[in-house]
Amino acid sequence: MANKFLLFIFFQLLLLLGYGQVTTTPSFAVVDQPVTIAFDATQGTAGLQDYTGDVYAHTGVITDQSTSGDDWKYVLADWEVNVEKAKMTRISANIYQLQISPDIRSFYGLPQGETIKQMAFVFRSADSSKEGKATGGKNIYVTVYQSGLNVTLSSPASASIFQKDETIHVEAMASTVADLSLTLNETELVSANSTELVHDFSLTEAGNYWLKITATADGQTAKDSLYFSVRNETITESRPAGIRDGINYIDDQTVTLSLLAPGKSFAHVIGDFNDWLPNADYQMKQDGDHFWLTVSGLEPQREYVFQYLVDGEIRIGDPYSDKVSDPYDDHYISSTAYPNLISYPAGKTEGRASVLQTAQVPYTWETTNYTLPEIENLHIYELLIRDFTAEKTYKSIRENLDYFERLGVNTLEFMPFSEFEGNSSWGYNPNYYFAPDKAYGTKNDLKELIDSCHRRGFVVIQDIVLNHAYNSSPMVQLYWDAANNRPAANNPWFNVTSPNPVFAWGSDFDHDSPFTQAFVDSVTSYWLTEYKVDGFRFDFTKGFTNTPGDGSAYDAARIAILQRMADHIWSVKPEAIIILEHFADNAEEKILTSYQNGMLVWGNANFNFNEATMGFNESGKSDFSWASWQKRGFTKPGLVAYMESHDEERLMYKNLTYGNVSGSYNIKNLTTALKRNEMATAFFLCLTGPKMIWQFVEFGYDVSIDFNGRVGEKPLKWEYLDDADRMKLFDVYSAMLRLRDQFPVFTSGVETLNLNDELKSIQLAMGDHHITLIGNFGMTVKTIQAPFQHTGTWHEFFTGTSYNATATSMALSLQPGEYRLYSDQPLPAFKDLATEVEEPVLQPSSDMLLYPNPASSRISISCPDRITDLALYSMDGRLVKQLKTSDHEVVLPIDRFQQGLYIIQAKTEKNSYTRKFIKSE
Repeated sequence: MANKFLLFIFFQLLLLLGYGQVTTTPSFAVVDQPVTIAFDATQGTAGLQDYTGDVYAHTGVITDQSTSGDDWKYVLADWEVNVEKAKMTRISANIYQLQISPDIRSFYGLPQGETIKQMAFVFRSADSSKEGKATGGKNIYVTVYQSGLNVTLSSPASASIFQKDETIHVEAMASTVADLSLTLNETELVSANSTELVHDFSLTEAGNYWLKITATADGQTAKDSLYFSVRNETITESRPAGIRDGINYIDDQTVTLSLLAPGKSFAHVIGDFNDWLPNADYQMKQDGDHFWLTVSGLEPQREYVFQYLVDGEIRIGDPYSDKVSDPYDDHYISSTAYPNLISYPAGKTEGRASVLQTAQVPYTWETTNYTLPEIENLHIYELLIRDFTAEKTYKSIRENLDYFERLGVNTLEFMPFSEFEGNSSWGYNPNYYFAPDKAYGTKNDLKELIDSCHRRGFVVIQDIVLNHAYNSSPMVQLYWDAANNRPAANNPWFNVTSPNPVFAWGSDFDHDSPFTQAFVDSVTSYWLTEYKVDGFRFDFTKGFTNTPGDGSAYDAARIAILQRMADHIWSVKPEAIIILEHFADNAEEKILTSYQNGMLVWGNANFNFNEATMGFNESGKSDFSWASWQKRGFTKPGLVAYMESHDEERLMYKNLTYGNVSGSYNIKNLTTALKRNEMATAFFLCLTGPKMIWQFVEFGYDVSIDFNGRVGEKPLKWEYLDDADRMKLFDVYSAMLRLRDQFPVFTSGVETLNLNDELKSIQLAMGDHHITLIGNFGMTVKTIQAPFQHTGTWHEFFTGTSYNATATSMALSLQPGEYRLYSDQPLPAFKDLATEVEEPVLQPSSDMLLYPNPASSRISISCPDRITDLALYSMDGRLVKQLKTSDHEVVLPIDRFQQGLYIIQAKTEKNSYTRKFIKSE
């Protein structure tokens, strides 16, 4: 009976407090007192409605030490960790409560001196598969008060926007009976002696207003206030000529902002220039589907953070902004990566915002004229900026361009670098399409990288994601179905759900929509012109359709969409390179690669090449002939074949983990495994047409793709360059790439392939130049009937020896893993091609001592004569440190150096010495 009575009282309290998603008992949560949190699972996102399992509160606090409203402190447990302290008590089917005792500070474990501002909550199922959040998928916050008299304005919501003559309902509550006075812009509206005050009124004039409640009791005074605006009727007026969507810089003090928002009623601009309040003077005008506003009086070169407030409820950044201010990620970005990054306006707004700046100094491009290679001559190096250097920046990639030149590639394909969620990502979770991600550096850092690439003759390909956007995209948020946690049916750009039931991420672009098509064209035009990229690799293009299915079948509608997109790209830059991650029906890929200039499609040969390197060939599974555009029947060399990309397990990892064994021949042995990859590389780069290699495959990177999670950060292994066997693999890549540069037969010759068995061969013919490549991918010594196009003298490239073919089929014995490349025309020496780019010359160093090696904090260098000069180089030849001295021994601090292999050169009055050393952790 007692329990029933308590339950009755509990529900009465809920009713008295306004029965919301989260309520508290008592109504004022005081820092040094206990409080009961009540959660209604039917409210907000209702993700836990009617759930019958255990529910936990994922909870922490916002304190005066928090950098933003999302910077939770003293979180009770990680997201997936269930602790008894955070377990909710079910009161009824959808009502839960949590006792916070003995007081709020003790419950969360805060030290004295740190002020609690709010408690923060997300409620979740025990297995973390379901969650209950506020409307719009937002976190739930409860204000925490200090001891003594408190008063609050609970209605209307702060920064509300009303129409003229609309009823404005005010509710105020005090923690004890007090004299309450409600004022509007300092004019009293009503007063009462009570614990609560309720008042309704309306206004006939548009403008900006402040409501203030003052409570007085027992010599104490407490106040609360909120701002609201009464808007004008939206003015209909055409946008000025030449205004496009986004930020339009008019002069050094003026911008015109334009937002495409079909079906929306009104919009305001809020930002640093109006203290983030919906000001009637910043209400946007309407021009059809667009809202626009000219903002003047800005300080030249000052950065301003701003958002659009649409229909008085939706806060979004500008979809076209080139810089985003992010409350979640920015405070983790180092000043080294991005100096003087503007701070997010914490406490004034929520969600991602945009940055504008007038009077910017434009980047001056140094390289304006360069010629792109023919598509069959593209040697593409795919890399992830985050995992290629320790610094993880645009600048550090630019500083390492020597490495790519040394390797011999001519095209750099960067995984997505437009703004994405988080700071550490593969980039396939995009939200803002016109902003380079700040985790890698500034937009001018990126331009300088691209400019430097062009100066050295590198083509720049941007990997870009237009199959989907993640849900923090402003275009997703502008039309969002919170109840179903998906894009709303009236979203101009996105499907409600993806028509692909197998492959779907984020929110799916509706590529049939003219709004999406216009957006796609604006994205591609922007990067081609503003950043001068040479083309794009489009992620998951078989998703560019509304045809139901997994995307594998022939799809005429998708072909039309991609052709339309390509036509626009080529209208902006006729020589632009278009690469599709398509993996659809071969007949469809033949059409796409033959269309106009010819699009390119990815050709994943990872499985077959890896079976070959591991020594397995049952049922011909090591046959990698599908990596040939000629074999696939293309009319143009539009197949970008690869043995590895970012998406596949690494060849060397599988060699060492799963490699075949026959007697003493063991592919799990590192030297043997590397030799197998050399052979695969020779065959791979003898197939004609464009080719792509994934970062570090050239020295046998053997860390699994699943290390630290599939998309997690991977360790650098530059010390591999001090391993002779790994460098032999590097040299095979380098030499083969340079053969392709110098002899068209390797990129454009006619292929004759015999790749189905363990003994494999490729023949190439172009004019009077012929190539024969043979290899034994088996596990034992075998004899191959080596095919030659004619009799006579042939030159073996890797050994530099000559061979006299007395017939067009010659029996040659090959060891397992042995390969030979014959040419009927002399080729440069293998060792010369492999080291065509000058490297530091290592001299005898028997009289120079360097210790310890490896070293973590310092090294000692000593020579028999006085050292006059010391120079420290990274393995790509970049000068890292230089100093002059006059001592026999020098102690050099290296604690601030990145991990990896270095070369140190010491000059004395008589000699010059060179040693390698490894900087360890």
